Amino acid sequence: MGETFKEIQRYRKWWMIAIALLFLLLPIISVYQQIILDKPFGNNPASDGLLLFFAGFMVLVVILFLSIYLKTDVGWDGISMQYVPFFKKQILWSQISSAKVIDYGFLGGWGFRYSKKHGIVYNVSGRIGIQIVLTSNQKFVIGTQQPDEFMHALKSYMPNLEPKWVDAKS
Repeated sequence: MGETFKEIQRYRKWWMIAIALLFLLLPIISVYQQIILDKPFGNNPASDGLLLFFAGFMVLVVILFLSIYLKTDVGWDGISMQYVPFFKKQILWSQISSAKVIDYGFLGGWGFRYSKKHGIVYNVSGRIGIQIVLTSNQKFVIGTQQPDEFMHALKSYMPNLEPKWVDAKS
């Protein structure tokens, strides 16, 4: 039986959390000034209801951002990838044609991005991922912080797989 691999990646860099907290700063200040201190916020203040709605919306956006994570599982049934809370993708071993570790470079941010060269790239941080090519020739990349362990698990289920690193720039 093959080896399992599990990885959970979160948006938890200090600067990401700092930006998220900055997004909350204006709504907190505006609610405090206008509702708690009873002093209008700005030259043309919004109604208290609109201000509370905006502040609540911003809190929900930050909570959503902090709750997003990429979960990858390699097991007997294939590769399972979840970009929580958005979607789950299951790839069966019979659907996989090849896999390789790549340095896909910087694609303008994290999340899920489309690249002509690599297909959809699902990532949370870094620039290293496993490019999966399906038997239908569809490609996609799963970002990882543990490429060697990921490939080792893949190879345990797909013995003909050539574990290799490929530089995306070449």
